[in-house]
Amino acid sequence: MKNSKLMANAIRALAMDGVQKANSGHPGAPMGMAEMAVALWSQHLKHDPSHPHWADRDRFVLSNGHGSMLIYALLHLTGYDLTIDDLKNFRQMGSRTAGHPEVGLTPGVETTTGPLGQGISNAVGFALAEELLAREFNRPGHDIVDHYTYTFLGDGCMMEGISHEVASLAGVWGLNKLIALYDDNGISIDGPVEGWFADDTPARFRAYGWNVIPAVDGHNAAAVSAAIALARSSLKPTLICCRTHIGKGSPNRANTSKAHGEPLGNAEIALTREAIGWPYGPFEIPADVAALWDCRAKGAAASAEWQTRFEAYRAEYPELAAEFERRIKGDLPTNYAETLAAAMAEFGHSTENIASRKASQKALATLAPRIPEMLGGSADLTGSNLTDFPNCGAIVASTMLNDQAGGRHIHYGVREFGMAAIMNGVALHGGFIPYGGTFLTFSDYSRNAIRMSALMKQRVIHVFTHDSIGLGEDGPTHQPVEHAATLRLIPGLDVWRPGDAAETAIAWVHSIEQRNRPSALLLSRQNLPPQTRSDAQVAQIRQGGYVLSDREGARAVILATGSEVGLAMAAQKVLDGQGVPVRVVSIPSTSVFDRQDAAYRNSVLGGSLPRVSVEAGVSRFWGQYGCSASLGIDTYGESAPAPLVFEHFGFTAENLAKMVVAQLPAAA
Repeated sequence: MKNSKLMANAIRALAMDGVQKANSGHPGAPMGMAEMAVALWSQHLKHDPSHPHWADRDRFVLSNGHGSMLIYALLHLTGYDLTIDDLKNFRQMGSRTAGHPEVGLTPGVETTTGPLGQGISNAVGFALAEELLAREFNRPGHDIVDHYTYTFLGDGCMMEGISHEVASLAGVWGLNKLIALYDDNGISIDGPVEGWFADDTPARFRAYGWNVIPAVDGHNAAAVSAAIALARSSLKPTLICCRTHIGKGSPNRANTSKAHGEPLGNAEIALTREAIGWPYGPFEIPADVAALWDCRAKGAAASAEWQTRFEAYRAEYPELAAEFERRIKGDLPTNYAETLAAAMAEFGHSTENIASRKASQKALATLAPRIPEMLGGSADLTGSNLTDFPNCGAIVASTMLNDQAGGRHIHYGVREFGMAAIMNGVALHGGFIPYGGTFLTFSDYSRNAIRMSALMKQRVIHVFTHDSIGLGEDGPTHQPVEHAATLRLIPGLDVWRPGDAAETAIAWVHSIEQRNRPSALLLSRQNLPPQTRSDAQVAQIRQGGYVLSDREGARAVILATGSEVGLAMAAQKVLDGQGVPVRVVSIPSTSVFDRQDAAYRNSVLGGSLPRVSVEAGVSRFWGQYGCSASLGIDTYGESAPAPLVFEHFGFTAENLAKMVVAQLPAAA
């Protein structure tokens, strides 16, 4: 490829200059992947710097996000709204060039990467969304969804266990528009990886069902470009193994861990400039090199050509075109008000004594057929999580490989972390509202992907069932104790623990409506008694907490969530018999309740009245609400039938009533 060396050296120079000025960062990976980037970004990637969000652009994911100066250099050089001053401000407060790429902060960045393995996982989600949207919306002669997902990844991503989970799924699903370029430089922070990473990576990916192109010279842009062209003709996802030298061009740091995570130093940068024949000053890109990289005209032509094709599609299929645009924008259906009304009519005053996991499935049966972008799944626990709904159709190997359209429920297998990260990619791509289920105790496996969905402000719904010691016989390994509290600590995550069918339905409705935040629904295995509410109380569920049952002259307040709401109501009756009137407050979502104004929260919590909480989980969480006592569980559970486990740990109406009485002020 003509001028590829010059173009690659521009990346190297910007990478080492940016890291040096910040006195922080990772110059080696961008310097080593420079020719890989030239091959992809100048020859194959379909994108428009002036229109970063057009629907049919290719997606690029830098999974080894510590090499962020690579993508910042590429975005600047190809013409995105990222100036040389932005690059000079790398890793500084308020900068658009953060230490790791962040979606929503930097134009052209598709996902936030850095936690290794999650970028490739997001890329699988992008490719899955592309495939499913193409099957749903494309028509003969009108391929309006037809783009590729490319990802760069390194040894760190390969070593993380999540890469096994998602690569296996990508092979099962036959995602042939997923192309991964592996930066095989053999170096990590601790040094040469051969001492702790000796996998036969090509064989591993072939076993997953991938097409593998091995032993490509990663510093030969023409060879990399040819490999990408070959990958684009494959019927399988493709891994291109690019052998590279970390810190390529640096006389003394190349092929060492020193190039990985620290600045080269001014002296070494000067030697590198001389070695690669780059006579320009820091952050200086000569006009002729800038012209080689400029993609604005080419990108504008590509997006305009797609828009012309989309208008032809609209002329022939106006309803489909409108639906596609709505879905990509993330808007809810135009008849959503009717959907909401139907859900409230069915569940707002439900009298069913059912588990909230079953109530969740019933809510899905009402909502999902009316909201076609809802895309569900479970990590091999569909019959327990109840995340499917009538006629949802299954997404499995046979449906994917035989081009069968219409499936909306994904069998992820036992891959909780991979599921959560793939859902993030699906949400980022657009066109779907993903949700997926597992047991609450296994949220630990997927926690970092949950955190990433919150950090990226993505509408992802995590369904966690078997939410307490109410699981019963499976015992403490499966009985979550600390999980509700720790999930509530994640900023930007709405955590719901509904107490009956009405609260469960509203938890779903609220989660679907949140365009810029994920949600977690914590659902019971055991049946929960229905509660009687006025229309006003039903509406207040949306505020996260409300007065469920009050008594005139209430002397204390019981705060409860989930299965313990029924217990609180039973304790209120016991206290009625003792002449002690109390208020019962249900807080199905502390996250949402905490966002209400202080006046509302204080009115619900009863001002200066003594407060006692009850939740089958760690008790110390409730101190923030001024509870002077908490009925909780601060040990691990026991293996026994659920009613016996609850009784063993003191979750009885009589014990709760006794705790409330103990908090009352002494008579004058």
